[in-house]
Order: sequence, then structure tokens, then C-alpha cells
Amino acid sequence: MTSGSSSPSSEREPSDTHRHGEYKVPGGKLVVADLTVRDGRLSDVVLSGDFFLEPDEALGRFSQALEGLAADATLATLEQAVETARQDAVMVGFDPRAVALTVLRALGRSSAWHDHRFEVLDSGQQHPHMQMALDEVLARQVGAGERAPTLRVWEWASNSVIIGSFQSLSNEVDLEAAQRHGATVVRRISGGGAMFVEPGNTITYSLYVPTTLVEGMSFADSYAFLDAWVIRALRELGVDASYVPLNDIASPSGKIGGAAQKRLASGAVLHHVTMSYDIDAQKMLDIIRIGREKLSDKGIKSAVKRVDPIRSQTGLSREKVIEAMIEHFRASYGLTPVQLDDATRAEAEELATSKYRDPQWLARVP
Repeated sequence: MTSGSSSPSSEREPSDTHRHGEYKVPGGKLVVADLTVRDGRLSDVVLSGDFFLEPDEALGRFSQALEGLAADATLATLEQAVETARQDAVMVGFDPRAVALTVLRALGRSSAWHDHRFEVLDSGQQHPHMQMALDEVLARQVGAGERAPTLRVWEWASNSVIIGSFQSLSNEVDLEAAQRHGATVVRRISGGGAMFVEPGNTITYSLYVPTTLVEGMSFADSYAFLDAWVIRALRELGVDASYVPLNDIASPSGKIGGAAQKRLASGAVLHHVTMSYDIDAQKMLDIIRIGREKLSDKGIKSAVKRVDPIRSQTGLSREKVIEAMIEHFRASYGLTPVQLDDATRAEAEELATSKYRDPQWLARVP
């Protein structure tokens, strides 16, 4: 398997190679950077774009401020250099951070959706422990450059309650109720809150992408960025969906789903979302302990009202909704279908046994 990024790393390119980067500011203008790297430092920096800037000569100051900076300078260092050179200049449609991100794009240290070749992985129906293990293994593979950036829509083989990495098992889950409803309780590697899943009643998906795709973004910004495509897909289906910070997908009628994320040291981001298609809210509340403090900033008294199934808003089957989501992603960024290979399956099965079935992992309170 090969990496899905078409943006080569700056460490692999010889000195004096021309670099070109582009960055479209969300809701703003396009910024372009052309430069070379000479002896590990930025040289021949030329900035351009369809933005507005007064006075004109400020653009030259920005380029001059970047000249000579180390090619491995941080985003903050690049941004500060432009900010210092800005003086009283008026920037419309872009800002110093946008210039810094454009330079990172030119250096291959930041990437855009279209810089990657995405795959959509059919992993088949899986039980909860295997779902957790697959998430970790696939993210590792993307970070190691062994797998292209990947979208996976989960198919559940059984009921489950998934708690966040930092949650207390006893505080969050009524284990007797979970057993009564046939729900296997598992702990994932990402943070966030507990989720209740029944096959056919939820839509869960994961994105496994290189960290370059969210370079320079805060965790809060990256949540919205990585789920912008699904918001668009839901709106095309007639759902008035929007993102509610930090990690909720919602509509005027209530919450649709929630996201969680884990950034791996290997250079990958695991981003996964569970949305309610036709949730059994009473059963969920019987299992998950949602206390008053959890609801204190929601302005509501009942968690039942927080869940707004997609089925009620679209009238479509779960399969049709998923099909529309995948098609929207394909139309936006491209998607190549792949099947779960034997080596990945075997690695995930081993991890499911050694880690995710381990009672100590499930009961840990970090």
C-alpha cells in the first residue's frame, strides 16, 4: 500500500527546488506562495493571490519578512513574521495566518483535500471490540504511509456502548442495563462522551487522514473542518444540519450526532462520528447515565429531546442516507473502494483481544 498524499515532504526534495503552494481562506480569498529552499532556509519568496491589500508595497514586506526563515519554522513563527511586517497594512480576504499556511503548503508540510487520493474501506459487519481495534490499526497505517487516507462507514454486528478514553466506566454506564439490552461496553482511544449503538439505528463513520490535512488548526477548528462534507451531504438530503462547537452535529430540532478525535504521534488523525438514524432514546437513557451537570448548559430538562434522528427528517432508509453521504464525498474529493485485507484484519483481531477485551483497559480511569 502507498501513501495517498501527492505533496512530497520537504526533507525528500533537493535544495533550490521550486515550491508552489495555494490556500483558499474559508469564506475569503486565495493566497499563493512561490519560493525555493536554499541551505534549509526560505528564499526567493513571492506571494500573490486575489485578495485585497493596502498599501500595495506591504506585499513586498511580507515576502521579505519570510526570506531567510528556516524551512522547518513553525506556523506561529511564520505568522508572527508576517504580522510584524504588516504594520498598518489593511488585509482583506486573508490574514498573516493564511500567508503562513500557504507557505506550509508550498513546503509540503500542510495539505488540502485534493492533495490526497482517498479510499473508502468496506470492513464488513464487526463486533464492538473489533471496531475499536480497526480504528487504531487503520490510523496507524495511514500515519506510517502504508495506507491512503481512508473513509470507513461502520457496520455493527451487535449492540454497543462506547465510552470515551477519559470517562469513568462506573459513572457513565449502568452495566446491568447494558447487559439487559445486550450491549457490549467498550472504550475507544479518543476522548468525548459515551455513545449507544444499535445496528441499523445509527450511522458511524471514521476518517483516517495525515496530520498535514489539519496542520495549523486547533482541535476545535479541525472538528468542523473534517465534518464539513457530511454537513453538506445532510443538507442535500433536506436536513438543516449545522456544526455546534465543540463536537456536535445538530439541527434546529435537536442533536443529530457527535464527533471524537485522536491525533497519533505517527502523523495521523483518527476522526470518527456517530449519528442517530432512528435511536431508541429510552433504551439509551436506561444504559447511559446522563446527569444534570451534563445537561446544565443545554437549557433543557430531558436528554430525550437532545436526539433528532435522521430518519424523521429525510424519510430515507439508512442505506440510502449512507449511499448519499459516500457519493457526496466521492464527488467532492474522489474515492476508490477497497476491501479489508487479511493482514489488517489479523492485526486488528490480535489488538481486539490483547487490548480492547482487556478488563483493565475498559475499567481504567486515566
